[in-house]
Amino acid sequence: MTSFAPDSIVLNRKLPLWYQVSQSLRASILGRSPQDPLRLPTEEQLAGHYGVSVLTMRQALKELEDEGLISRHRRRGTFIEPGVKRGAPVRLLGSVDAIVAQQSGMAAELLDHGRAAPPAELAEHFPELAEVATYHRLRSDEKTGEPTNHARNYVRPELADRIDPADLARWPMTKVLRDVVKADISRITDTVEARLADPETARLLNVPLLSPILHYTGITYDTEGRVLDVAVIHYRGDRFSFTVTLEAH
Repeated sequence: MTSFAPDSIVLNRKLPLWYQVSQSLRASILGRSPQDPLRLPTEEQLAGHYGVSVLTMRQALKELEDEGLISRHRRRGTFIEPGVKRGAPVRLLGSVDAIVAQQSGMAAELLDHGRAAPPAELAEHFPELAEVATYHRLRSDEKTGEPTNHARNYVRPELADRIDPADLARWPMTKVLRDVVKADISRITDTVEARLADPETARLLNVPLLSPILHYTGITYDTEGRVLDVAVIHYRGDRFSFTVTLEAH
């Protein structure tokens, strides 16, 4: 039986290895194609793929098993749950893979894209640019078709020239920038706040006007400190929660 092939990552030694591996594998699972196999490689094969010990790999797999993404069967192997729950809360410890995992696993429709001046409230992030590339997507639960969030991304034009809009129907912008465009991402800063649904958000997410939503802003930087992308996402308040865990070392 052919096994599912997860993406590769570059590990950050400042973060727990099991956590980075679990989040990378989680993103791969949630972003898989329907025709991809459900069976995972063995612990030993996965450990070799990620360059970690079997013990670290086992801890990463336990995290995904506890979340209900995979099931493990003695002598049969480890399998992705076909009816895996979408939009589950994610523990964010600061890795890019955590951001990718949080944004993965939902059907995405590209509503529109083009070029425009940066919005006034975001202009400070692109001080030297008269225009940026814009992408507006609506994400929905793949099983129910229910809308869960809508996202607007504002991307540097030179990066947008290398983005295939079709990739955004499957993958989060962060993954496209890192793995397809090969942008040199150094960090992402996240801000999450409670707001009330405006008319556009209420219509797109099929919620009552002024109902609670989560307003997320994610700013992606390169190693020179330039802003590569600003993501503004409105999540349905009844479908998402964010948990941040601070590790003391």
